[in-house]
Amino acid sequence: MVWSDLIGIEKLKIGELAEKTGITKRTIDYYTTLGLLEAERSASNYRYYPLETIEKLRIIEEKKSSGMSLEAIKKQFEKEQIEEVDIQELRLQMQYLEKEVSHLLEQINTEEETTQHNIKQKISTESIALMQSLLLLIT
Repeated sequence: MVWSDLIGIEKLKIGELAEKTGITKRTIDYYTTLGLLEAERSASNYRYYPLETIEKLRIIEEKKSSGMSLEAIKKQFEKEQIEEVDIQELRLQMQYLEKEVSHLLEQINTEEETTQHNIKQKISTESIALMQSLLLLIT
């Protein structure tokens, strides 16, 4: 398969996907029925697959060749999807915390020097370490 043939293409019909991967339409349909692949149906009932499906099919075939069952492959995909959702949620929480820390720093910087010193004295060592860790993760 030549990737340059796919430039400008966002989705592939099942026949195009079969042609690009060398995997039969019947097998692709079976994988879709099992939930290993996701297709979008058009108004005329054509199945359209995103380009990422090419890589997913390669992974499925590779795992099958190593002796992994389709059910085990599906479970692994589901686990990876859950982990990706968890990572995205963590990123959103980190962005929120970054905004909150920035807001607090702005507030502290507007205070008089003696008030700033008092605030800094009240912040625990653990809190400072946590803030530094968050700043490292965010940047």
